[in-house]
Amino acid sequence: MSNQILEKEIPETKAISLSDDAFFSELRKKEYSRIDKNSEVYLDFTGGNIYPEFLIKKHHDFLLKNVFGNPHSINPTSKRSSEFIAETRQKVLDFFNAKDYICVFTQNATNALRIVGESYPFNENTEYILLSDNHNSVNGIREFCKNKGGAVTYVPVQYHDLQINEPLLKKLLTEHSKNKKVLFSFPAQSNVTGVKHDLKWVAYAKNLGCDVILDAAAFVPTSRLDLSEIQPDFIPISFYKIFGYPTGLGCLLIHKDSFQELKKPWFAGGTVSLVSVNAQDHFLTNTHERFEDGTLNYLDIPAIKNGLEFIESIGMDKISKRVHTIVELLAHKLSKLTHSNGKPLLKIFGPEDFSKRGGNMIMSFYDINGNTFQTELIEERASLKNISIRTGCFCNPGVDEINSCITTEELSGYFTSHSDGNYHDMVSFIGKMRGSVRVSVGFITNENDIEKFCDFVSEFKDKDASEFN
Repeated sequence: MSNQILEKEIPETKAISLSDDAFFSELRKKEYSRIDKNSEVYLDFTGGNIYPEFLIKKHHDFLLKNVFGNPHSINPTSKRSSEFIAETRQKVLDFFNAKDYICVFTQNATNALRIVGESYPFNENTEYILLSDNHNSVNGIREFCKNKGGAVTYVPVQYHDLQINEPLLKKLLTEHSKNKKVLFSFPAQSNVTGVKHDLKWVAYAKNLGCDVILDAAAFVPTSRLDLSEIQPDFIPISFYKIFGYPTGLGCLLIHKDSFQELKKPWFAGGTVSLVSVNAQDHFLTNTHERFEDGTLNYLDIPAIKNGLEFIESIGMDKISKRVHTIVELLAHKLSKLTHSNGKPLLKIFGPEDFSKRGGNMIMSFYDINGNTFQTELIEERASLKNISIRTGCFCNPGVDEINSCITTEELSGYFTSHSDGNYHDMVSFIGKMRGSVRVSVGFITNENDIEKFCDFVSEFKDKDASEFN
C-alpha cells in the first residue's frame, strides 16, 4: 500500500493463512478468555498489551508468600527485595542479549529518555539529529539540547512510504558529524505507522562517531532485538507494551562504553555513594543505581522476569510471524472495502512491503464523495461496538504533519500568533484536518476480531460525511 488512496488492488487469489492458529487460539482461551467473555475487540496493542492470567496469578502468589522491604539496606526483607531485583535485571539483559549494557529501571520509556536528555553533554558544539517520525518523548530531548546552545535537525521521512530518506540522512550524518558531536535518534518501529526503520543506521551513525538513541518501545513487543549485533548507546523500553503487566515500569539500557558520558545534573536518594552537607559535595554510584532515583518499585519489578519468561515460552520468532500475518490479512481485507461507486472506504499509510511493517498501521476513512470522516467520529462509533482502536496524532506530530500536508509556514504562523493552543484550535486556524485512525494487532488477535472490524468499517459504505456533522 502506498501513501495514496488504495489504488493498487491485492489479487483476489492471494491466500493469507494465520500461522500457528491452533496454538494461539488455545493460548487465547487459556490466558485471555476475558476478551471473548466481555465481547471485546481489542485493536490497540501498541497503546498497551494485554496481560495473561498466568502472569497475574504467579505474581499474586509471589507477593502473598513473601515479605519484602525497601532494598536500600541489608536486613532480611531488604536483602530479599534486592536479590529479586538483581535477578530481574539480569533477565532483562539476557532477554536482549545485552552483555555489554547496564540496565537502569525506570517508570517507563519516557522517563528513560529523560535521563538521556538531562544527562547528555549538550553544548554549543553538539547537534541532535532525529527523524520526523519520533515519539514526543524523543522529540522533547531537543529542549535540553537547545537550552544548552546545541543545534537540532529533523530528517523528514518520505511522503510516499513514510520510510527514511536514505540519501538525505547519509548526507546530514556525514557532514554534520565532521564538525560537531552528534546524538542521533530514531525508532526501530514507528509507534504510529508501524514502519520498521532499518537498524543498519545504528552502525552507520556510530562509525561516523555519533551517539545513538534507538527507541525500541514499539519494536520489542513483536520483534527480536539482539544487542550483541545491534549496539546503540541508549535504548528505552516499556515492559507493559510487551506483556501487559506491570504498568509503570520500563528501563534504559546504556552501553557500558557510554555510561560515563552521561553527566547526571543532580543526585537523589539511592543514587550516591557519599554525600556531605557541610562540604556540599557528593559522589554518585558507578552502577545502574546512579540513575535509579529514590526507592525502586521493588514489589512489581520481579513480575518483569515472569513476563519475559512467558514471552520466551511462546517464542519471539513465532510472535513476529503471527503478527506479520495478521496485519497483512487485515490490510488485505480492508483494501477490498469500497463504496458502491468503486471509491475506497479508507486508505492505509505506509509501505506496500509488509516485511517493513510491525503490528500497527494508520488509516483515514472516506465517504462516498471522497471526503474524510473526522477521526473522533470513527473512534466514538467503534466504541459503541466495543471495539478498541485509537485516533489522533499518537504523540508523534511529525508523521501527521507529513500525511496532512501541513507546511512549516502554516505551523509557524499558528505558533507565533498564539501563546497557548490545542488540537482543535490548530485545525480551525490552519483549515486542515489532522489525525488518523490507528489499528494495532497482537499475537492473540484472531480472524474474528478482523472480521468484526471490517464489518464496522463497512457501516460507512455509501455514507456522506456531512450526515454526521
